[in-house]
Formats: sequence, C-alpha cells, structure tokens
Amino acid sequence: MLAVAIGVLAALVYGSADFIGGIASKRISPVRVTAIGGLSGLVVLLLLLPLVGGAWSSQAVMLGALSGVSGAIGVALLYACLAIGPMSILSPLTAVVSAIVPVLAGAIRGERLNLLGYVAIGIALVAVVLVGFVPEKGALRPSGRALLMAVGAGAFIGGFLIIIDLTPDDSGLAPLVTSRAANAVIMFAAVGILALMARRRGTAPTRPSWRPGLRLAVIGGVVDASANALLLLGLRLGELTIQSVLTALYPAGTIILAAVILRERIAPVQIIGLVLALVAAALLALA
Repeated sequence: MLAVAIGVLAALVYGSADFIGGIASKRISPVRVTAIGGLSGLVVLLLLLPLVGGAWSSQAVMLGALSGVSGAIGVALLYACLAIGPMSILSPLTAVVSAIVPVLAGAIRGERLNLLGYVAIGIALVAVVLVGFVPEKGALRPSGRALLMAVGAGAFIGGFLIIIDLTPDDSGLAPLVTSRAANAVIMFAAVGILALMARRRGTAPTRPSWRPGLRLAVIGGVVDASANALLLLGLRLGELTIQSVLTALYPAGTIILAAVILRERIAPVQIIGLVLALVAAALLALA
C-alpha cells in the first residue's frame, strides 16, 4: 500500500517537474533547461545526502552513472520527438514504452503478480494513453522518425528505472547523486557543443538569453530530483513492475497543473484516464 502511494506521488511530482520545465523551455532552450535542472537537482541531493545517508560502493557509483547516461539520452530524445510532433501521440507513446520495458525486465527477473495485479497494470497502461491524449483538429500523423525517437526515449527512460532498481539496497541517495552528476555533465557538454556550432554558423545566442526562465529551470530540477528520490524509495519498498507503471502516469501531474494554473481545459477522454489511473492504483494496492 505504501509503495503504491509513493509511486503515485512520484508520478505527480514528475508531472509537476515536466510542467515547470515546459514553461521554462519556452523562454530558454530545452537543452539548457535540462542542463540547469540537472545541476540544481544535484545540489539538492548533495544537501540531502548527509541526512539520508547511503553506503558508497563501486556498484552504486557505476550503476548510478549509467542510469544518468540513460536518463540524459531518454530526455534528449523525448524533447526532440516532441519538437517534431504531434505531442498528443508521441507523449503517451513514450510513457507507455517507459512502463513496458521495466515490466518486461521484471517478468524476466521473476517478479510475479496475482490476476488482480495484472488487471491493474493493464488499466494503468490504458490510463497512460488516455491521460496523455489531447484530441486536436487536423492533427498530423507522426513521421517514422518521430515514432522511432519516441520509442527510443521510452526505452532509455525505462532503462533508467531498471538500472536504478539494480542499485544496492543500502546505497541510499548515492546512486542518484552520481546519476545526476553524469546527467549534468552530459547536458552541459551538449549545451557547449550546440553553442560552438551556432557560433561557427554566426548565429550564437547573446548572454541575456540565459536569464529568462533560469529560475524556473532551477526549480524544475529541484522538483525532478525530489521525484527521483521518491521513485528510489518506491523501488526499495515495492517491485519494479508496479513502480514503473505508476511512474508512467506522470502526464496526469502536468495536466492537473496546467488546468489549475494555466486554466487549460481537460478533455473528457483525459478525465476518464485520470479516473482509470486512480482505479489502477487502488487495485495495485489491493494486489
């Protein structure tokens, strides 16, 4: 029960981080938002490390760094495919794949649920699609390239979940610290490469372009790091199969905040998805 509650909370916090990051990305580039968020999240985890603790080991460091690489690639592919669009198809596709990959990994490792648990997972996957689906008049079909990138994004994000789950139980926040460090290094390297390429083309951005959205990017990183910590706690208390499916419900958090803060309308199909998500969470708790 506690693991399910933490999984749902982690999904909502992830969705909140995406909402903040999405607004920040309208003011500065998504790559910069991801890089700044990675750094601010790392600072938060370092501050929490003495309180939470954790045993440092070569396995914790290696797996943490590997998860950071996987997460960075997944986020980069996600932003890239969403830029191509349509988001109404590619976003839920990424979420579903990010859930299916760990579910398969859990099955291979011998994780078993009762019938009620598998029914709940099926309902949750349907909920992910419905929550992320936004009907658009005249929406374009995604290109093969965009679909491939969405699947790749989901696979690498799912890989992040699998790798974090493999870290030692006594490692505490140590894997997340190394994960965030690797993520920040990769994304800032990407920012530097893109800036260098732009300068060579004579289109380098001016320094003030970093200022708008900087605060939001920092806050988004803090929120995302908090979601990572909740995810890790959920994985320690529960099973990878359940936590990965619950985490994939993250679009719900984004949609709820968009409705409350931006006054965006929630489509009826999304309301159905949110209700199904609650039903799935309740069934998983019973299972």
